[in-house]
Amino acid sequence: MIEQVFRDQWGRVVAALVGYFGDFDLAEEAAAEAFAIAAQRWPACGLPDSPAAWLVTTARNRAIDRLRRDRVLAAKLRLLDVPVVTAPEVDETVIPDDRLELIFTCCHPALATEAQVALTLRAVAGLSTEEIARAFLVPRETMKRRLTRAKSKISAAGIPFRVPPPELLPERLAAVRAIVYLIYNEGYGGQAELAAEAIRLGRLLVALLPDEPEVTGLLALMLLHDARSDARFAGEELVLLADQDRSRWNWPQIAEGRALLDRTVPDRTLLAGTAGCRGPYVIQAAIAALQTAEQLDWLQIAALYAELADLTGSPVVRLNAAVAIAEADGPAVALAIVEALDLDGYQYWHSTRAELLRRLCRADEARVAYRQALALARTEPERRFLERRASDC
Repeated sequence: MIEQVFRDQWGRVVAALVGYFGDFDLAEEAAAEAFAIAAQRWPACGLPDSPAAWLVTTARNRAIDRLRRDRVLAAKLRLLDVPVVTAPEVDETVIPDDRLELIFTCCHPALATEAQVALTLRAVAGLSTEEIARAFLVPRETMKRRLTRAKSKISAAGIPFRVPPPELLPERLAAVRAIVYLIYNEGYGGQAELAAEAIRLGRLLVALLPDEPEVTGLLALMLLHDARSDARFAGEELVLLADQDRSRWNWPQIAEGRALLDRTVPDRTLLAGTAGCRGPYVIQAAIAALQTAEQLDWLQIAALYAELADLTGSPVVRLNAAVAIAEADGPAVALAIVEALDLDGYQYWHSTRAELLRRLCRADEARVAYRQALALARTEPERRFLERRASDC
């Protein structure tokens, strides 16, 4: 029970303290102290009536104690006009959920979108710097520096942390969508609770902004991928899409995802010919829907990936496009695309390259590439799969 409260309230406590003090580092340190005190007291004394209020109040008091010890409390309080309260005050907003409200609050437009996403993943999802760096495909030290710069800007510019009014929600929406999808991706990699939370947030976003096609596309995308999650593993073994037991797919969820997609793309077969008319989440949802067909239309999937790559400029998207091109035009064409990409630190670049080399009967090179992917693999099922593939070569 206490662990669940910690998971649920960490982000809210940090956001409240940043709002009070304008100092992200101070907020995280004080929140950690409050949670440590709670872990000692609550098992003996029981949960307080309002755990969130208790945590915010305790953390705020610890932060003030820290400022007082630094002999700058008076100046800080005059500068920030921090009110003396015993519980957090929450404004009434149109956002129907505390955690979604927190995401919109953290996505302040004065910060670069990348910084908004990184800071919010830290505050809301509780991801470590290493996990955030992996999501952005950058080294840990690079992400650490980015987070430090963003926190410094918050402090130096006095950026206010409060829930935006309804008319300002759209300017924060791109970062909010990115955050929800990155939370889902982290969960899809093995943390089912995070994936479920991302889908819940996606449903709330659709309810809040039903006329935003990219919001609807994001939810459709997550539902369609998540519907196949049980079939991705047989015991503890990873199973590729072509080999999955389709009876284990969640077909009602697939139907829901397709219906959502139909709201944004009434005729999905025309999507690949409408470049520039659809956003990236809608295009990815269309690809995911095509992947649930009994016979996969690889030409259509490859065309959609090409459109998505042109739209995003992402080398990871071009890598995914190469997988579809391998099915449509053969592994040699796909390998030329893969080897032109600068993704040497990305596990799936190595595993994709290895698979293409294997199909081209270049066994020695394939085995080396599988070993390189294995060195970057994060989960045990992936490691076993790559070891088996390398041995087969």
